[in-house]
Amino acid sequence: MTYCLENMNNIKQLSRMMVFASVAQKGSFTQAAEALGITKSAVSQQIKLLESEMGIRVLNRTTRGVSLTALGEKLFIRCQLLQDQVDLAFADIDNAESNPSGRFAITFPHALESIVVMPAIEQLCCEYPGLEPELVVSDGSLDLVENKLDVAIHAGELADSSYRALPVGTITEIFCATPLYLNRIGTPKTADDLAELRWISTGYQQPKMSIFDLNTNKHSIVKLRQFARANTLPSVLEMALRHLGFVLLPDVTAKPLIKTGELVHILQNTTGPLWPVYTTHAYQADKPIHITRFHQLVCRYFNTALG
Repeated sequence: MTYCLENMNNIKQLSRMMVFASVAQKGSFTQAAEALGITKSAVSQQIKLLESEMGIRVLNRTTRGVSLTALGEKLFIRCQLLQDQVDLAFADIDNAESNPSGRFAITFPHALESIVVMPAIEQLCCEYPGLEPELVVSDGSLDLVENKLDVAIHAGELADSSYRALPVGTITEIFCATPLYLNRIGTPKTADDLAELRWISTGYQQPKMSIFDLNTNKHSIVKLRQFARANTLPSVLEMALRHLGFVLLPDVTAKPLIKTGELVHILQNTTGPLWPVYTTHAYQADKPIHITRFHQLVCRYFNTALG
């Protein structure tokens, strides 16, 4: 109990020591009060409390001003060292705001890995070279606090939470296949034709799904014939690029490959599900600058991928 009380008293003395250091440096109660933004009487009271609780005199007071006692000189040296540490602490905070560094952990779905997140991370690290990215690629939803993450890119409706969500855009799933595969089996003309083709699915897609007709603005149900299945989008995409079947891909993933001619967008007036995309974080206020910048970059590369 005595130890705790001593620590509490020492903590109370810290602010008084800083006031003392200002008086010692300025050589005047009045000038110290002006520098600290408090009254002269408040400065005097702090010095009295410091001397009373420490049981020593640190200042000699005369009509011409103040001077340090022998013990006061020793204390002043310690206070200067303490002030240096305080200044360094605030400098570190200021530097962290303008030049963030250290671990930056994010999670995101496979669909956004190469087209959106990687170029965003590359640019972010150029701007803030002190950052150390830690990437967790997952199509599942990972809790930020539980998994010690700074940011999550989430596709789909958000669950109610205290996390802050910033909109990025919307993913639309579209049907695609390689030109060679379509040359072999023919290009489907209607959604019903898809049931005759080999479908390569991801882990979250089901054979019976809702599709949307852009011509009629109506939803309908189609049942696809599953040929192959993989738990990651890159594996599904690789099988499709090897002409093994058709796929239902996020447009942000498919469109760059459609532009190069590696994939063909089939049934262009028919889409699969739509997924809103957000970046989420747990900061309530004073969000770090690199979090804001990362969101900006994600939005830029997301929109670039969609063309």
